[in-house]
Amino acid sequence: MVVYKIVATEEWVAAQSAGVFAGAAVDREDGFIHFSTAGQAAETAAKWFAGRKDLTLVAIDAGALGKDLRWEPSRGGALFPHLYAPLPMSAVLWSRPLPLGSDGRHVFGSLEP
Repeated sequence: MVVYKIVATEEWVAAQSAGVFAGAAVDREDGFIHFSTAGQAAETAAKWFAGRKDLTLVAIDAGALGKDLRWEPSRGGALFPHLYAPLPMSAVLWSRPLPLGSDGRHVFGSLEP
């Protein structure tokens, strides 16, 4: 299974240089890294990142995260993936810019691995 992280491009570039992603500020405050499934990603972008052009979408191999990945209820009781450890770059399948479309919504394209 693949899970996704929406992150500020500047933070992602720094994480790639460091070889590990310790999370965005909100992740560090909450004590885990927030991820979304393919079906949750657009809603996450609309709710938390509306209008932002400086984003990167990261695809992660959920199986590579082991027991540190937990599925926990969030909005409306839906289960969201949360990582209780830094994200190793070895679990990243790909990353790419997450642009805004002409309608102001983020354009995800295919979310295939």
